[in-house]
Amino acid sequence: MKFEIKKKDFGGRIGNIRIDGWDVETPTIMPVINPNVQTIDPSKMEDFGAEILITNSYIIHKNHEIKDKALELGLQRLLGFDGPIMTDSGSYQLFLYGDVDISSKEILEFQKKIGSNISVPLDIPTSPDVEKSKAKDDLKKTKNRLEEASRIEGINIAGPIQGSTYLDLRKKSAVEASKIGFDLYCIGGVVPLMESYRFKELANITIESKKSLPTNAPIHLFGAGHPMTLPLAVALGCDIFDSAAYALFAKRERYMTSRGSKKLGNMKYLPCTCPICDSNSVEDLKNKELLASHNLYVTFKELDRIKEAIRCGELFELIAERCRAHPDLLAGFLDSLSHTEWFESLTPRTKKSAFFYVGEESIKRPEIIRSYEALKRFNLSGEILFITDQINSSNFPLNKSLNSDEIQKIIVDPPFVYPEELSMTYPFGQSMIYRKTKEARKHSKKCLDKILSMYKNDFEKIVFNTEIIDKKDF
Repeated sequence: MKFEIKKKDFGGRIGNIRIDGWDVETPTIMPVINPNVQTIDPSKMEDFGAEILITNSYIIHKNHEIKDKALELGLQRLLGFDGPIMTDSGSYQLFLYGDVDISSKEILEFQKKIGSNISVPLDIPTSPDVEKSKAKDDLKKTKNRLEEASRIEGINIAGPIQGSTYLDLRKKSAVEASKIGFDLYCIGGVVPLMESYRFKELANITIESKKSLPTNAPIHLFGAGHPMTLPLAVALGCDIFDSAAYALFAKRERYMTSRGSKKLGNMKYLPCTCPICDSNSVEDLKNKELLASHNLYVTFKELDRIKEAIRCGELFELIAERCRAHPDLLAGFLDSLSHTEWFESLTPRTKKSAFFYVGEESIKRPEIIRSYEALKRFNLSGEILFITDQINSSNFPLNKSLNSDEIQKIIVDPPFVYPEELSMTYPFGQSMIYRKTKEARKHSKKCLDKILSMYKNDFEKIVFNTEIIDKKDF
C-alpha cells in the first residue's frame, strides 16, 4: 500500500492510494456495506463514484452462511465489487453493546483469510466525556492491541487513534501509533460528536491527532459521511471517510444536501440534478433505494467540488461557504483557525487563483499571517516613506530634486500592507477584498505599526496619502 500526495491547499490534499493493484483517489468516501442488509447492491457502487468500500468483518464472522461464502469466495466476489475493500473489526458493536465474543488477533486473522485490503484491529472506542481514568485505561488496551496487530504479516493494517475528548490523550495515541507504524491511521470515537453537532471538539481532536501522525500516510475519519461536514473534515487533513448515512437517512426518509438534510415529507421540489432527482419526483423518492442513491450521488459530488477547490487553491473559500450552513459547523471552523501556524505550514505559497476575503475568518488565513511575518524581511531605503492606497499611488507631487529611487512606496490595501514592488505578486496583486471591513483595516494598521516602528528613524519624511487609514491613528 502506497500513498502519493498530488495537490495541497490549506489542510486538504488530493492523493492516490495504490493498494493491491488498485488506485484510489483521495479524498474519498467508503460506502458502508452491511452484509445482511444491502440497500444498494455493492456491484453498483462504482456507478456513484466509489473506488473503495468498507464492510464489517465481525458481522460476516457472526453469520455462518455469509462467513463460509466469504472464506470460499473472498470479499470481492462475495460483494460483487471490483475494487479494494476495507473491513472494520467489530469495535462499533463493542461500543454499542460493551462486549464482543472475539479477540483482536482472531478478527485480524479472519480479515486476512477473507482477503481484506485494509484491516482494522479491535480497538477500544471510548465515548466522549467519560472519566479520564477510563479513557487512559481504554487507550492502554488499544495500544496493546495495535502492537499485537503490527506483528501480523501479509496485511495492510489501519491504526485507530482514540482518547475520548482529551486532547493530550489523542496526541499520546497518535504518537504511539506512529511509532508502531501503520499503512493508514483512523481517528475513531467521534461519531457521537458529529451526531450532537459538537464540531468544535471534533475539529480540535482531528487537528491534535493529525499533528502527531506521519504526513505521508492517509488519514481516515471514522463515521464521517454527511456532505455538509466533508469540506471541513478534508480541510482538517482527513483523506478517507466512511458512512452508512446514505442508507440510514433514506430509511428515515431524509434527503441529504450539502447544506444539511431535509425531511422528504416536507419537500415539494428536488433541488438536485443527480440522475435520480432528474428523473423522479419527491413521491418517487420514498422508495428507499432511490433515496439512498440520491444521498450517495450528492455525497460524491461534494467530494468532487472539494477536490476541484483544492486543485484551484480555493478550499478556504469553499469551507467558509459550506460552514455557514449551520452555526455549530461555523463555530468548529472558526475554532480550528486557532491552529493558523499549522495550516500555514501546509498551504502552498503561491496560487493561480485570487485571494478572496470572505469574512472575518479570512484574517486568520495563512496568506495573511505570512504577509505580516514578511514585514520583518523588508529592507526599505530612501529619503521619503510614501504610504498610499493603490488608487492614490501616483498622486504625489515629486520634488524635482528627488528621483524615484529616493522614494519608498508602501501600499495600503487592507488587510495587506506591502512595498509597491510586490504589487504584482500573490496574494497582493491577486486579491478580491471589501477593504472597508473593520477586521481588514485593523490588520493593516497592525502592519503599518510594525513598519513605522522599524523604520521611523530611517527616513527624513513620512507621507500619508491614504483614505483607508487615518494618519492620526499613529
